Amino acid sequence: MSERGAGLGRTPAACFRDELRDFFHFVVHPRLGPRLPGRHAGSGWWEDWFPALSVGRLLKWAFFLWSVNLVFLGPIAVAAATAGGATHRLNIHNIPWMAALVWAPIVEELVFRYGLRRVGAIWWLVPAAVAAMLMGATWSGILLLAGILLVCWMPYLANIPYARKPIPWRYRLGYRRLFPWVFHAASLLFAAVHLYNFTLQAGTPWWLFPLLVLPQWLTGLVLGWLRVKRGIGASMLLHGMFNGGPLLVVWLVIQWAPDMAGAL
Repeated sequence: MSERGAGLGRTPAACFRDELRDFFHFVVHPRLGPRLPGRHAGSGWWEDWFPALSVGRLLKWAFFLWSVNLVFLGPIAVAAATAGGATHRLNIHNIPWMAALVWAPIVEELVFRYGLRRVGAIWWLVPAAVAAMLMGATWSGILLLAGILLVCWMPYLANIPYARKPIPWRYRLGYRRLFPWVFHAASLLFAAVHLYNFTLQAGTPWWLFPLLVLPQWLTGLVLGWLRVKRGIGASMLLHGMFNGGPLLVVWLVIQWAPDMAGAL
């Protein structure tokens, strides 16, 4: 048996090309199963939060997103911003590292993608996570986020079986039928929230708004697919990596080419 296929209760992991093919098929026909190969047999909760996925594989997905956004979707967004007089709110001399690398990946994944598989938690988790997102990385927001994570983990850490009871089968079947709509709605809402990153002029045409957030729309599709196929922990990690790449480039420009940074 090869090293990739070795291990009790473990199937060989899919290569990146297979995952890319699965992603495109998933976007056209979203479905809840099957999971991607390579998951351990055992605790579904543990795999959901701590997936057996290499950093190298996540970096490949991050490079895929950076490449597509840089070459295709990014220029469209820049052209739309120029045409509509929109400017980005990011202050390159005050980079929000903590918010971009830790806070946003956790909070936004809870708001937009945790419920894709844990639909029974939507009624309480989404309002609480939205409140934390609006509070921002303040002490009150951090405490609320810690409470949300504790409630998500407690039934499994404390081994409380009744708290992990699945929703009735008839509701699960109904959700499966609605899942494609839910998945794409979550991706669109995720992109729409990022309009806040721009300062919009009063006369900006409304039809330019979707073009401004095309990179976030594609990113939301990939993160949603990864959440469903690998788990919420995987989508949070990729989210942080995706945010960190452009910010790292900006930081390097500030350090090594301050004159160029001052012109931005």
